[in-house]
Amino acid sequence: MCQLLGMNCNVPTDICFSFEGFSTRGGKTDEHRDGWGIAFFEGKGCRLFLDSKSSIASPVAELVRCYPIKSTHVIAHIRKATQGKILLENCHPFRRQLWGWYWVFAHNGDLSAFAPQGMEFYRPVGDTDSEKAFCLILETLRQNFPKEKPSLEVIYPVLKDLTESIAEKGVFNYLLSDGEYFFAHCSTQLSYIVRQAPFAAAHLIDQDVTVDFRQLTKPSDRVAIIATTPLTDNELWTPIQPGDLLAFQDGLPLKLG
Repeated sequence: MCQLLGMNCNVPTDICFSFEGFSTRGGKTDEHRDGWGIAFFEGKGCRLFLDSKSSIASPVAELVRCYPIKSTHVIAHIRKATQGKILLENCHPFRRQLWGWYWVFAHNGDLSAFAPQGMEFYRPVGDTDSEKAFCLILETLRQNFPKEKPSLEVIYPVLKDLTESIAEKGVFNYLLSDGEYFFAHCSTQLSYIVRQAPFAAAHLIDQDVTVDFRQLTKPSDRVAIIATTPLTDNELWTPIQPGDLLAFQDGLPLKLG
């Protein structure tokens, strides 16, 4: 299956260190060779980079590794295809507009025989189960809240109920954000770490690379990194329990229900 990477923080931060290790799994230290993508939110804007090449061989991925784009909300994905051909339109993250905000979604898993009905506004461009699930999420939110974006506390139970319904179809690990809200759902495997003062050095699992965050941060900085499997071998990562839907805000996880 695929792998997910997310970042949520209280100040704009680059994801170069985490992406260095994560992208290596796209064909070098792991088998996720079927495309990749990453989205960075900047205010209400969203930079989206996609490539159907593996992340280890993609010139676009090399750009991202070397270009320190700073953001408070980032979602990345490396793909091992289970449904859908190896094409650009099937690369995650997927992006759509709702309530005047860009929404971005990436999925790890396999939803067997998933064929949602009643899709009036959002329709998939590619042929993955993941994009179908994203369209159903946005369609449901739009039908429940047709006029304007609700608060996090109001949107959460609707998203939670829908997530549980979709998860009955198979494995449904996902990351979802609009640059203000950030959600992470664990169906089988997802972990996170919160980096905050006192900061320390971190060493990647997939590369012999170490970064000392004490030299790069301020005492008030806080960064949450979410990944399918831990990216570092000298830090304590927290597993998200199967069935949990967490909202992250300013670098901290919130469990609202």
